[in-house]
Amino acid sequence: MAPSAPRRVGRRPGQADTKAVVLAAARSEFAAHGYEKASMRGIARAAGVDPALLHHYFGTKDRLFLAVLDFPVDPGAVVEQIVAGERAQVGERIARFVLTLWEDPAVRDRLLALLRSAAGSEEVAAMLRGFLVRELVGRIAAELDVPDPELRVELAVSQIVGLAMARYVIAAEPIASVPAEALVPMLAPTIQRYLVGD
Repeated sequence: MAPSAPRRVGRRPGQADTKAVVLAAARSEFAAHGYEKASMRGIARAAGVDPALLHHYFGTKDRLFLAVLDFPVDPGAVVEQIVAGERAQVGERIARFVLTLWEDPAVRDRLLALLRSAAGSEEVAAMLRGFLVRELVGRIAAELDVPDPELRVELAVSQIVGLAMARYVIAAEPIASVPAEALVPMLAPTIQRYLVGD
């Protein structure tokens, strides 16, 4: 029996856009198994590439997921923004950070597409939910020294998503046309109370 040829590593022969193939496979794997249960090895197997190629292109599973969803914000930066600095100003920092993101037209378009997709597809909602619970809610809650930290973070997230729906999706007046800077002092105390109390 002739020895089998060594397995090729890296780019698939004759494939012009391996990255697109990997993203399509990742999308399918995340949809089928959710963020938690999908694995880099499983995604590589579905794409027909070596797992090392996924690490080369994306580094980590959360970065691959961000690429699949075209997620415009690094959750690590969000967590840093929330936990860095004085605890007494956390609500204001978050309100300003969130509104600054949403006011950037390029970021807003991507966030709106993601929000609409999650609202219209249980599959996308489940993927996003698993990702946010692990990479955002869980990490922020671990830094809070308060009772029910996960619930508090999710309440703050619900406030932000509600604002995004009213201001950018439904465009309800007057909230849609109020300058972002004027909304910060209105939104900040609610987020502050949710996260750390009065």
